[in-house]
Amino acid sequence: MAHKKLKYHHLGIPTNEKKKGETYLSQFKMYVSGYEASEYGIEWMRFEENCPLPELVRKVPHVAFEVDDVYEEIKNKKVIIEPNRPSKGILVAFIEENGVPIELIQKD
Repeated sequence: MAHKKLKYHHLGIPTNEKKKGETYLSQFKMYVSGYEASEYGIEWMRFEENCPLPELVRKVPHVAFEVDDVYEEIKNKKVIIEPNRPSKGILVAFIEENGVPIELIQKD
């Protein structure tokens, strides 16, 4: 089976440490940081205790890919976070692939 080429966007790593320049995402009760400053697209994610996201996303690093159509990419996949808009101009969804969270990002 041939694999399609996906465009790498970032690697998300859960942390319990406060990081410089954190942005708070109130709808998810989490902080994100690092992506803008990282040459390699490393994003740090710190979660509040009552974060509604799946434990898999809160505990296991994820890789994110930019796609043309999130809805098309999640067809017949195990969706663990439905498509949503964490920030302006961005549509994201998470799937699980072999026990690992994968983020799919569509830019408007």
